[in-house]
Amino acid sequence: MILKTYIFIIFTTLFLHWETSETKSRGDIGQASLPPRGWNSYDSFCWTITEEEFLQNAELVAQRLKPHGYEYVVVDFLWYRKKTIGAYTDSYGFDVFDEWGRMVPDPGRWPSSQGGKGFSQVAGKVHSMGLKFGIHVMRGLSLQAFNANTLILDTTTGKAYEEAGRQWRAQDIGIKERTCAWMKNGFMSVNTKLGAGRAFLRSLYQQYADWGVDFVKLDCVFGDDLDLDEIIVVSEVLNELSRPIIYSLSPGTNAKPIIAKEVSGLVNMYRVTGDDWDTWEDVAAHFNVARDFTAANLVGVKGLKGKSWPDLDMLPLGWLTEAGSNEGPHRYCRLNLDEQRTQVTLWSMVRSPLIFGGDMRKLDASTFSLLTNPTLLEINWFSSNNMEFHYVKGSLSSSGKHSLSNHTEDKEKINVLEKRVLALRSCKDVKANGWSTKVLDSVEKVCWEENSNKRQAPFCLNKREALSASEGETVYQHQNLGRLHLFVTERTELCFGASSNRKLAANEISRGSFSRCRSHANQMWENYNGTLMNSYSGFCAIMDFVRASSGGIRSWLATGRRGEIYLAFFNLNNQVTKMSAKLSDITNAIHATSSKCSGREVWSGTNLGAIKDSISMSVNAHGCALFVLNCT
Repeated sequence: MILKTYIFIIFTTLFLHWETSETKSRGDIGQASLPPRGWNSYDSFCWTITEEEFLQNAELVAQRLKPHGYEYVVVDFLWYRKKTIGAYTDSYGFDVFDEWGRMVPDPGRWPSSQGGKGFSQVAGKVHSMGLKFGIHVMRGLSLQAFNANTLILDTTTGKAYEEAGRQWRAQDIGIKERTCAWMKNGFMSVNTKLGAGRAFLRSLYQQYADWGVDFVKLDCVFGDDLDLDEIIVVSEVLNELSRPIIYSLSPGTNAKPIIAKEVSGLVNMYRVTGDDWDTWEDVAAHFNVARDFTAANLVGVKGLKGKSWPDLDMLPLGWLTEAGSNEGPHRYCRLNLDEQRTQVTLWSMVRSPLIFGGDMRKLDASTFSLLTNPTLLEINWFSSNNMEFHYVKGSLSSSGKHSLSNHTEDKEKINVLEKRVLALRSCKDVKANGWSTKVLDSVEKVCWEENSNKRQAPFCLNKREALSASEGETVYQHQNLGRLHLFVTERTELCFGASSNRKLAANEISRGSFSRCRSHANQMWENYNGTLMNSYSGFCAIMDFVRASSGGIRSWLATGRRGEIYLAFFNLNNQVTKMSAKLSDITNAIHATSSKCSGREVWSGTNLGAIKDSISMSVNAHGCALFVLNCT
């Protein structure tokens, strides 16, 4: 008995030591200490998911994906919308909200929410599975609550918010002219300068905490739709709550690193692309974005109560639906196996959060193996020195006559298209200062000339004083004095706006859009000392040059926690390409002194043996190769 007890004590001590070491290696200190993993309902159900369908998926996540680090299950948008005739993603009048103007689950789809329970019972069931529960929420205040002019809850008193001797209501805080650009019948910003506006936001997130929510995905406040004030106030509220809640921002169209630096310390995740769907164009569009955010050292930096991570969006694999559909999952992913491998490999090499979007009830073996590949998951959580690797070459034909290079000294050989586009940037960017007012052909214009080719005519927009409220729609409460409309010459009824009228897919160039001139703050511009600032977003307009690769080759490099080297080849071409990289370039890039390496390729299972001078492999169209190298 004494011997058994002694053996038990030794075993327990060793186990606890292993568990402590593993916990420390995972960096489980603070929120989102590692890129979050989980499942989200959007790609497979759009907005139509029911309580039964959600819990079925959650149960399968717990059984099959939780052992691999997937812990969040998230209900995506419009869980408060009644699924009935006439309801769709931007319909009006179908949302359920309480007496304080706060969205509550549609009891038709979420029966356990009846009686004011909200998501508390669903969250409880998710927690009993060993998972964490998340919801998607929209910016500010709903148009329905605004029109109903609901009272605002003061969470400190449990009564209506009072200030200056009166009760405050939704119409006191809602900024109707700052509606979400792609959901105009849905939600608007609130005035966070007012105590009542801050009280409303506090009441929202206190309710989510009371329901047992562990993850909020706040939409239409970042990228083109930036509302920095709301992002800050919500971060402050979450920081004060006793319940830890992961704070994620979405979407991220036009989310350049200079803008992301303003929010990264306030949140735990933030989308840096438009909606990613299962097309090759969407996958390929992520390479430049991934490069820019990694080069800006924004991966895994300090965030809300922990760390923050640039998010390349969900993985639209497996059994899916369509964007904006009223129909649940009904088709398989359109990406072929090579394209799917490219996507999950890039996401892992970049250390993006891994959020699966397919219906778990039809999780096929191929998709499951991609989501749980041990090498990818190891890279995603524990790799370091992640970078785009430029010293890779390729040949498109067996004869080798058509060669490509992603070498820093030979970039002209890459098939790259350069386009000049109107874009939106932080006004702190020095490049935003390049506009001047000119009179050309008796018409006053605002023109972009800085750094332009002198032999090329400057890009100009006609200008006029902004429309007044009496000329059309109601404008923001602030006066429009000195604000401009900018419009195209050929069709003067089309004005330049600061955000898109719909959610963009990742392969679409994020830029301002032209639409019918109106008095919305979205189309108001102020010309100040060479900059054009937009009244809606606070962004400045800039003429940008966008390099878009129509093919070519890319490569990424990272090091592992045990000293291994990870090398990924990506073939963006439409045909098989033989790719190669010198071993000396690989080791130099990560400042390694070793020259003797061996390794394997993950997807083919090829054992490379001892590597002499270089690594070479033929990579399928839109495919990738992933090497694990061990050097001594």
